[in-house]
Amino acid sequence: MAKKEISEELFSDYFERWIRVYKEGAIRKVTMNKYLLAHTWLKKLIPDLKMCDMDRTAYQRLLNDYAKFHERQTTMDFHHQLKGAILDAVDEGLIPRDPTRKAIIKGKEPREKKPKYLSQFELHTLLANLDLKGDVNWDWLILLVAKTGMRFSEALAITPRDFDFSHQALSIGKTWDYKGKGGFLPTKNKTSVRKIQIDWQTVVQFSELVKNKPEDEPLFVGCKVYNSTVNDVLRRRCKLARIPTISIHGLRHTHASLLLFAGVSIASVARRLGHASINTTQKTYLHIIQELENKDIDLVMRALSSL
Repeated sequence: MAKKEISEELFSDYFERWIRVYKEGAIRKVTMNKYLLAHTWLKKLIPDLKMCDMDRTAYQRLLNDYAKFHERQTTMDFHHQLKGAILDAVDEGLIPRDPTRKAIIKGKEPREKKPKYLSQFELHTLLANLDLKGDVNWDWLILLVAKTGMRFSEALAITPRDFDFSHQALSIGKTWDYKGKGGFLPTKNKTSVRKIQIDWQTVVQFSELVKNKPEDEPLFVGCKVYNSTVNDVLRRRCKLARIPTISIHGLRHTHASLLLFAGVSIASVARRLGHASINTTQKTYLHIIQELENKDIDLVMRALSSL
C-alpha cells in the first residue's frame, strides 16, 4: 500500500492492521483482547479520523473522550496501546510528527477500592474458618493461594504430580484456561515457571488430600470454572470470619505483603510470585516498601544515636 493511500486510511483501520501484523501470535490471548478492545473504542470515538489528520490535537481529543468513560489508569493503558502503533507509523513516515508527545492523561474519579490485602491476624482468622475437613473444594484452593501467592490460573492448573512433598516444594509450570475452553496453557511469562517452597503444615495437609488422585489431572477443576464462583466462596468466608472482604487475587497480594513485612527481600518475593521483573514487584508493592523504608530510617537513627 502506497504512503499516499495510507495517509487517507482511517486510523482505526491502520491500528487493526498493526495489531494483526505485530501483536497477533506474539502476545497472550488476554493481552490481545485488550488491543482488540482498544480498536473497538477507536471505531466508536474516531470512526472517520484519517491517518493524515492524526495530530496532537486530534490525539488529545481522543484521550479526553476516552477518559470520560474510564479511570485515569485505564486511560493510561489505552494511551500506551495506541502509542506503540503511532510510533511505528511515525518511523515509517506515515505520520510526520509524534502526536502522543506531551499527551495529558485524564480520567474519571476512581471507585472506592476494596482492601488489597489482609493483615497477618486477618489472614490467620480467615484460614481458621475454612472448611478443610472433606475432599477437594474451593476452600483448599483458597488455602493454597494464601500459602503460595500463586495466580488463580496457576492454582487451577496444579496437579498432584506438581507436589514434591519430600523437598517441601511445589512446581508451577502451567496455567488453566478458565476464561476460554479449559485446558492447560503456558505460564504468563518465562519467569513464572518456578519451584516454590511450602511449609510443613501445607505438606501434611495436601499430601493427604492428593492421595489416590490422578497425578496429571488438575486438582481443582472438575467442570467449567469461573473466577466469580471462587470469589463468592471467599467473600462468604471473610464475612464469617468478620474480616474485610478481598478477592482471590487479593490473597496473592496478602502473601507478598506478609513476606515483605517479615523482612524477605524484594528479589525473593519477585521470584516466588513469578514476576517478569523485580520492577513489577517494586511498583505493585511500593506503598509497603515505603513503609518498610520509614521503619529502616528509625532503626538507623536509633543505631546512630547510640554511638
